[in-house]
Amino acid sequence: MHQISAFLHKSNTVASSGFNRWLVPPAALSIHLCIGQIYAYSVFNKPLTQAIGIGEPAAGDWSLVQVGHIFSIALFCLGASAAVFGKWLERAGPRKAMFASALCFSGGFFVSALGVWLHEIWLLYLGHGVLGGIGLGLGYISPVSTLIKWFPDRPGMATGMAIMGFGGGAMLASPLSIQLMDWFRTPHSTGVAETFLVMGGLYFAYMMFGVLTVRVPPADWKPEGWQAPAPGSGSQVAGPDVDAGTAIRTPQFYLLFGVLMLNVTAGIGVLGQASVMIQEMFSERVVGDERAVTAVAAGGFVGLLSLFNMAGRFFWSSLSDKIGRRRTYTIFFLLGAVLYFLIPLTGQMGNIVLFVGAFCVIMSMYGGGFATIPAYLRDMFGTLEVGAIHGRLLLAWSAAALLGPQLVNNIRAYQIETLQVPAANAYSTTMYIMAGLLLIGFVCNISIRPVQEKYHFKG
Repeated sequence: MHQISAFLHKSNTVASSGFNRWLVPPAALSIHLCIGQIYAYSVFNKPLTQAIGIGEPAAGDWSLVQVGHIFSIALFCLGASAAVFGKWLERAGPRKAMFASALCFSGGFFVSALGVWLHEIWLLYLGHGVLGGIGLGLGYISPVSTLIKWFPDRPGMATGMAIMGFGGGAMLASPLSIQLMDWFRTPHSTGVAETFLVMGGLYFAYMMFGVLTVRVPPADWKPEGWQAPAPGSGSQVAGPDVDAGTAIRTPQFYLLFGVLMLNVTAGIGVLGQASVMIQEMFSERVVGDERAVTAVAAGGFVGLLSLFNMAGRFFWSSLSDKIGRRRTYTIFFLLGAVLYFLIPLTGQMGNIVLFVGAFCVIMSMYGGGFATIPAYLRDMFGTLEVGAIHGRLLLAWSAAALLGPQLVNNIRAYQIETLQVPAANAYSTTMYIMAGLLLIGFVCNISIRPVQEKYHFKG
């Protein structure tokens, strides 16, 4: 036990001379590709509602609403654990935090498998919801501070490479989950419990790659031949160090909170309803004897959005190293507002190509917002406790996860059920509201100024 504790200690993760810093992004990516599985959790929803009836829901089976709480609990615990444990992470180091993430995330699968076997929904809430959610939060923020310190010359690109994995994790998890459930399915089992056990083991093993390979740079390390740019040179300069406790007392923190929350709100609400939206908005368009957008085509649209969500995380965060974080978010908000405003017009025109293109760009900026925010925090608050500050800022994600879907779902329902608006036109008001939210985010972004000297860390 002592040997394990010593191996995980931060002092034993300091890189030796000649260590290749490009080994750190794959270590971070191995964590994010695993925890990104949460975006594919919906593939378990239907089988979980048939755990007793197997082929169809039976008496005693869980409802879709009950099962849906698992995803919400996990995302809430992601933001909460990132906020609570961010300060500990800075002290403990990335290796110990990644190991804790692997234990919690994989342990959530094992507890949930027991919940399926015993048919106790609270065990799934505890497993994938609470334990898995804590694993998500720790895994999400654990590589950020380390990557920024290894890549002071390209912090946006470095964090984008890792966070890109979170957006792409579902692309691996979804087919893997389906294949495993099909493999284990019998007349007496949906195969979900067995799938949870296998995936828990696989994810733990893969996350351990990150645990074993991650390193922190020696004190005062910098890339060979690189000199920190002088303030006012036009390059992206790390801000003066501000500790996490002080950072949350600055106006910059709350403006960045608004920036992240509003950018995510505008994207996450639509992402959850993308399949239904494209089918309803183009429900009156017919090609030959068939509808222009079938359920299969809508599924392809969702997959395309996931691809742009993932790619945008690397593209926009890398671009921010060139043009600056503030300008990058200005593009997000202004271009996003224009696209949201025009989307109802694409539906009225019946132009599916423009509709899909607009949403692909929007989703790329949604993902880009996640990947660019750590470097934005570094620009504002330095590298001292950027991981802890990032963890606290992720509460904006939790707020957006509640606000975005509620806006889309409730306004759509009100339009259709109360105002008797045709389903094809029920999203126009929502799109205009999203555009308005992005304009508010634009105001928050352009209001951000350097942190005042009174907040700087004095040592």
